[in-house]
Amino acid sequence: MKVKVILMGPAGGGEEREIEAQNLHQVKEILNRDSNLKEWLKVSGVAINGKLVTDLDHPLKEGDKIVILPPVCGG
Repeated sequence: MKVKVILMGPAGGGEEREIEAQNLHQVKEILNRDSNLKEWLKVSGVAINGKLVTDLDHPLKEGDKIVILPPVCGG
């Protein structure tokens, strides 16, 4: 199924990609093929349809919007 992935922060700057994936494991595998993203992905958070998730087995549905979020620091 196709899902939209939005890469925020320095590695993507809001770039959108549409990929075929059933779960976040597959999304991670596909994105890790891009050597420019590999290290950045290790420290990024993930949101699906506006909700933060940590489980790579999280099932995806057609049309889900996945946002890869850079680490942030605040004060």
